Amino acid sequence: MSNDGNKKQFWKRNAAKVPGSIQHVYVKCTCRLPPATPGKPKKATTFQEFESITSDAWDVGDDDDELLAMAAQNLNIDVVMETANKVIENHSKQQEKQRQDDTTELEQREEDTQEEVAEDEEEDEEDEEDRVGEGDVTSPEVSFASQTLHRQRSLPHRPPLIPLVARMADQNTSGTPAMTEREASRLDKFKQLLAGPNTDLEELRKLSWSGIPRQVRPITWKLLSGYLPANAERRESVLQRKRQEYFGFIQQYYDSRNDEHHQDTYRQIHIDIPRMSPESLVLQPKVTEIFERILFIWAIRHPASGYVQGINDLVTPFFVVYVFEYIEEEVENFDVSSLQEEALRNIEADSFWCMSKLLDGIQDNYTFAQPGIQRKVKALEELVSRIDESVHRHMQQYEVEYLQFAFRWMNNLLMRELPLRCTIRLWDTYQAEPEGFSHFHLYVCAAFLVRWRKEILEERDFQGLMILLQNLPTMHWGNEEVSVLLAEAYRLKFAFADAPNHYKR
Repeated sequence: MSNDGNKKQFWKRNAAKVPGSIQHVYVKCTCRLPPATPGKPKKATTFQEFESITSDAWDVGDDDDELLAMAAQNLNIDVVMETANKVIENHSKQQEKQRQDDTTELEQREEDTQEEVAEDEEEDEEDEEDRVGEGDVTSPEVSFASQTLHRQRSLPHRPPLIPLVARMADQNTSGTPAMTEREASRLDKFKQLLAGPNTDLEELRKLSWSGIPRQVRPITWKLLSGYLPANAERRESVLQRKRQEYFGFIQQYYDSRNDEHHQDTYRQIHIDIPRMSPESLVLQPKVTEIFERILFIWAIRHPASGYVQGINDLVTPFFVVYVFEYIEEEVENFDVSSLQEEALRNIEADSFWCMSKLLDGIQDNYTFAQPGIQRKVKALEELVSRIDESVHRHMQQYEVEYLQFAFRWMNNLLMRELPLRCTIRLWDTYQAEPEGFSHFHLYVCAAFLVRWRKEILEERDFQGLMILLQNLPTMHWGNEEVSVLLAEAYRLKFAFADAPNHYKR
């Protein structure tokens, strides 16, 4: 009997995972903070303790040629550093010029407004004199209204502020504004490269590093991810075969979503999708249905990890980009169900395969205890301590653990910190950069953290730092800000090329 009991305990401890079963996120980001209390929070000493004291994060409501050159790996380091510095310097000059222009325009507008107000007041005084001369007695109510109108007219008229992103000719995100001559030239370069019988993938990577025009982004992403072959004649047959293969998985596995072994996985996917953004897109019933199928089939086919919260976010950029093959409107305001069924099937299958290619390179981020993320967060901490000791010591002083904010940065590839348009632009470079998602992302996170050093150093308590780090003001970011961030990350990558191996995992 004792032997039987031991056997049962052994099999209970060593039970094999059910293929496709949901795997928990072993570290959760602190998004909802308790009210400030005296004293410092207890510092987590183990990974498991940290997990137990953190709350769930999943319900939270210029020069392109220069950047191209940066992607060439055979450049001299001095040239690379000089180029990156020039990008950042140009950005600062442009920002200062824009501020000066805005100030001059505002001052001129106020002067014009004051002249108009003075003229109006003179006319009103003449009218009032005429009325008095005619024996017209103005009532107190009318007099008060007249004074109010005068005060309103005397205020300078300021039109609503338009975010920088809205003023940019940003054909790389959504909509199709008129392209500049330079953007048209870049688009022609892409088209010429893609038109050949065999696409030179190395040249395509160099050209894509500084951003891909919206019109050619779908085909470029499919090539850079390895989903499509470089040979143009083989592409159509590969697309047909892979799309048929995906829908074969649907027929084989999707009906099992309510089985006892898989219902927890499907239920968690069903819960997580409505928490994604943009809500106007993912909450469309057709889109929700597509995302559920993609995520469930991926989980079934990858039993080593199963479904992990965070993987769901990685579908969105692919889905949005591949919808662009069929529409010209902004995806957020588009009714996806209006597309033809064949187009929807193609978008779904292509999104599945490209997401799978991405996850193949970072799957240790999502296996048991998520060791890939733990290594990257530790590497980030060491990297920041070397590039900005003041920020690192400030975090230590107030006992902010990097896991508490950077776990989400690694788990979601900064998708929760940046607008979707910025994520898509970021992924242009990630797919062009060798090991972009698995290796280069570390340097982007380091550059992203140091970007906010002034705001970080101004916070003087644990709670203030955590609120800042989990709600960084990037809402109005666009391609220019992302390009500067990538230039700084690229400079860090070269500066630490001889760093310990864990920076390169």
